[in-house]
Amino acid sequence: MELDFINRGPASYDAYEATYRDLYEKVFSHLGLAGNYFTDVTIVNDEEIHEVNREYRKVDRPTDVISFAFLDDKNEVPQKDGSPICLGEIIISYERAEAQAKEYGHSLLREMSFLFVHGMLHLLGYDHMSKEQEVVMFKLQDEILGGLK
Repeated sequence: MELDFINRGPASYDAYEATYRDLYEKVFSHLGLAGNYFTDVTIVNDEEIHEVNREYRKVDRPTDVISFAFLDDKNEVPQKDGSPICLGEIIISYERAEAQAKEYGHSLLREMSFLFVHGMLHLLGYDHMSKEQEVVMFKLQDEILGGLK
């Protein structure tokens, strides 16, 4: 498994690379998934995520996290040459994360971790469009985050 981390925010957000690498492995382990996957995660500001949200989702406002899944079938056979399969891309707004951490009364680490795990679950086919889906997805998020405050 490979995770490509890009930080376009303040240098202090470079520290999330190690956190995200740990969470990346934890997501796959918790879900009992194996495979050679590659995922991109990029930390951006509100302006950049707003542009992406407007262009790809036709929503004219910033959001906290956007995921672009590149696979329709998570059971796709690994590449014959052993190279990883690109699972998708996660884009996280550090400015939204800061505001939400303050609003929800928890740490920035918890919010940035939640947004990453939320994005990963979307890449792996989980959603929250119905109440039933939401219950499953949010339960998994809580289990993976393990009570992080």
